[in-house]
Amino acid sequence: MPAALPLRHFLLALAVVAVWGTNFVVIKLALGHLPPLLFAALRFTLALFPALLFLPRPRVGWRNLALYGVCIGVGQFGLLYLSMNGHISPGIASLVVQTQVFFTIGLAMRINGERVQPFQWVALALASAGIANIGLHTDGTTTVLGLLLVLGAALSWAGGNIAAKQGKPDHMLAYVVWSSAFAVPPLLALSWVFEGTDAIVNGVLHADPMTWAAVAWQSWGNTLFGYAAWGWLLARHPAATITPMALLVPVFGMGASTWWLGEPLPAWKLVAAALVMGGLAINLLWPTLRKRLVASGK
Repeated sequence: MPAALPLRHFLLALAVVAVWGTNFVVIKLALGHLPPLLFAALRFTLALFPALLFLPRPRVGWRNLALYGVCIGVGQFGLLYLSMNGHISPGIASLVVQTQVFFTIGLAMRINGERVQPFQWVALALASAGIANIGLHTDGTTTVLGLLLVLGAALSWAGGNIAAKQGKPDHMLAYVVWSSAFAVPPLLALSWVFEGTDAIVNGVLHADPMTWAAVAWQSWGNTLFGYAAWGWLLARHPAATITPMALLVPVFGMGASTWWLGEPLPAWKLVAAALVMGGLAINLLWPTLRKRLVASGK
């Protein structure tokens, strides 16, 4: 635990990453009753209402709000839910989707002309080796299609990151809530076209209280609490102190999937996790470590 982070703030950050990590198990449970695209539409509907009535519109353009809403709502979560509907296990999904870090770097390089540093190439090589390891061990719980869908979700997440960076919202939680207005209509339309009216009606009518609780948890716990608490912490501490906590998301994701769903953890999964998380750690922590080494004269 960083010395600069008070215990209460550390526990709050830990609670956020625990919610974000275990959320993959919640997704899997809800998909037992709801079609994936309908599930995504319901998630963003509850994230939008009633919070929209209490949060002023962030000072960004409508086009930017729409871009973020489509990237995150349709791209990230639409594809993630589709992948987890029988194509990939929750634990592996929680790990692979973190490659959004490298997609974000790639998009920033392409759009903004940012240069990739040598340590980032090393980080990317490690993470890519981990993803390749997963691809070589596809089975009934993790398929090539599922892996590709999650990588597409990670790319869409990266697109949302770039949109947020360009929009520079003054209030991130309001930004997430208002952008949800642009995620709901396309998700409902896609659900109607690809899942059909019967699946939508049956999903809603046969969803049990646990399913609705999972939808609410996605909207209020994962989205509203997660973003509000994370933004509150980032406003009070350096990013280098808070953001490394995000490395625990796949730990909680894989642990929860093993604990609640009985997902096995063979050696190849542990190796893949070590490679991907090693790449993420290098990308996240090396700049801070380098500054400390330079400051100490080493």
